[in-house]
Amino acid sequence: MAEKNKNNFLTEKLMPLFNKISSARHMVALRDGMTAAVPMIIIGSIFMIIGQFPIKGYLDFMAQVFGPNWATVVQYVTNASFNIMGLIAVAGISYNLAKSYQGIDPFSAMIVAIAAFILTIPMQIGKDGGLLIPLKQFDSSGLFTALLVGLFVTDLYVWLMHKNLVFKMPETVPPAVSSSFAALFPGAISLFVVWLVRIGVEATPMKSIPNVITFFLQNPMSKVTNTLGGALVIELVICLLWFFGIHGANAISGVVDPILYAALAANASALKAHEAIPNIITKTFFDNFVHIGGCGATLGFVILMAFFAKDKEMKAMGKLSIGPAIFNINEPVIFGVPIVLNYQIVLPFILAPMANVITTYTAMKMGWVAKTIGIYPPWTTPPILSGILSTGHISGGIMQLFNLVMDIVIYYFFFRSMDRTKLKAEQKLEQAKESAK
Repeated sequence: MAEKNKNNFLTEKLMPLFNKISSARHMVALRDGMTAAVPMIIIGSIFMIIGQFPIKGYLDFMAQVFGPNWATVVQYVTNASFNIMGLIAVAGISYNLAKSYQGIDPFSAMIVAIAAFILTIPMQIGKDGGLLIPLKQFDSSGLFTALLVGLFVTDLYVWLMHKNLVFKMPETVPPAVSSSFAALFPGAISLFVVWLVRIGVEATPMKSIPNVITFFLQNPMSKVTNTLGGALVIELVICLLWFFGIHGANAISGVVDPILYAALAANASALKAHEAIPNIITKTFFDNFVHIGGCGATLGFVILMAFFAKDKEMKAMGKLSIGPAIFNINEPVIFGVPIVLNYQIVLPFILAPMANVITTYTAMKMGWVAKTIGIYPPWTTPPILSGILSTGHISGGIMQLFNLVMDIVIYYFFFRSMDRTKLKAEQKLEQAKESAK
């Protein structure tokens, strides 16, 4: 009875609560808005690999063929793609948030949010009298500003639109022109509010909105996240949410990803400047070294099922899942075994990725394994290859192989117990069928 009540509490109370949080419009807008920056990061990473490939013979050959400044020219694309992460984020977040409201033109809302984002950036007057915009605020340094502007300014704009504070054009005016002018008053009021906030902040010792956000939000959160304890907490939350059937990484990406992307971008900047790589905990740290086979580090579990299971059902599930798992897609095993709400497998599902966090962090901290260098291989890149690419060193691939073997060991006892239980049930079913004949 107690077990039944426990299950009812999980399915009727906790799961709906977590689903409601992860599907809230603002969480979805954050997730989808940040995802909009991923293609540019991947493109920039490809050109960074070309320009910074860590083999001296290759670098010397390219310099002889294309000249000493070839790497600088190649990385024009890296600079262009990496240095607009904040701009892409504010546009993506605002567009997706506005789209979730009825009767709102998301493009107009996005334009207002971009203008508000630029309005937060402190500018200087050049010698020729022109404005100088510090482009650093357009890259990962401005992600938190972009996040807050994308949410709050868009909500303010939507609220004003719903108050019907719109400039109505005659019916003869084309719809595209009419919708643009409809945003005139809400857009002007939204920018006026941001302008007032900026004027107020400039009267304080902080001097600028980005300084306020960095001091009160970004720096404290970065210091917590870029630690072993912070990484373990993040991974624990991801695994627990997945156990309840909620995409854990997506659910917390709006809060965590800006910090992880900023850390990755800082590593990329250090690499280009030939300085020491500063950060261990980055987006690629989790995607490539912790989530081997997907969240829960389930590639080890899938290998056990595919090659060592005696139960026909588990072996079949393993063979079906191993292809996607190699490319870090593990929905087949999570919902097929299932792992969701399966108390037999929850412990290794949490322990394996947390062990990966500990071993990888320790190895990188001690200098045994190269840190992630700012290159962002697509999350579907298979292990070993992704480890080498993301660190620029073979030690990254060796680290992944070590973690995979460790994951297999962690899953083994629980896998064997599940396999025996299922095999007995299968044998009893076959015996019942034989008896019925």
